[in-house]
Amino acid sequence: MKKFRHITAITALGLTASLALAGCATGNDTAGGDGGEESKGTITLGFLPSWTDGLSMAYLLQDQFEKLGYTVEMQTLTEAGPLYTGLAQGDVDMYPSAWPEVTHAKYMEEYGDDLEDLGAYYENAVLTIAVPSYTDIDSIADLKGNADMFDGKIIGIEPGAGLTGVTQDSMIPTYGLEGEYTLETSSTAAMLTVLGEAIDNEEDVVVTLWKPFWANSSYDVKTLEDPEGAMGTPETLNFMGHKGFAEEFPEAAELVEQIKLDDAQYGSLEDMVVNEFGEGQEADAVDKWLEENGAQFDWVVE
Repeated sequence: MKKFRHITAITALGLTASLALAGCATGNDTAGGDGGEESKGTITLGFLPSWTDGLSMAYLLQDQFEKLGYTVEMQTLTEAGPLYTGLAQGDVDMYPSAWPEVTHAKYMEEYGDDLEDLGAYYENAVLTIAVPSYTDIDSIADLKGNADMFDGKIIGIEPGAGLTGVTQDSMIPTYGLEGEYTLETSSTAAMLTVLGEAIDNEEDVVVTLWKPFWANSSYDVKTLEDPEGAMGTPETLNFMGHKGFAEEFPEAAELVEQIKLDDAQYGSLEDMVVNEFGEGQEADAVDKWLEENGAQFDWVVE
């Protein structure tokens, strides 16, 4: 089975949504165990490479869909807005890690009539605010009056991320942090760079994070308590297709409906894809993960 070994990332600056959707797909013309069978159809998986839940699940689904006999195209984007637009318009067939209940609720409200929820694969995903474990506060409420500790900055991720909206529109006003803090946005990678450098220098920093996400275990951080519930309630991570996906790709829809991962199972997949193998070796990471973990699932396609 041929697998795609590379992602073509879209540069975050200076590109329109239409260019983001047009310029970065990869695919093949045949699928199936012998590499020469006629494809059952082409499924385009859209995801943001910096959001590693979607990255990990996209490559897992690529492997499984190809083994079912589909052709798979990987469509990388840099913002959630263009991704949901493409999904609703049918330019993207599936987003393999949507956060529909809280984080991406505004996109569901805008585009929901043109989307098809194909089921949840993970329970209890949450948005968080985090600081290094050595920082002398334990609650988001403790940020008030302590802006000097953090140079008045909360380090965020992409401007269009649901996490960014919840932080800006809910958390900051709920805890009365307007005027004390500025939410600085750029990218997930940039946020992690700032976080890592602060920890290396034993400096205080406050960042937006989420769970599940490998950085929670790879960086020396703690999640701040959220007594007001401003970051939202736990939600599920879902496979989200364009309207009519299950009718167009019935075997793929049947497969994803069965996929369920707990913390340990999902964590091992993300860690293997992101950290043990890394960029350009995602398909190899999935091969290894299935070799080590596949026997515990009854949905795996061999």
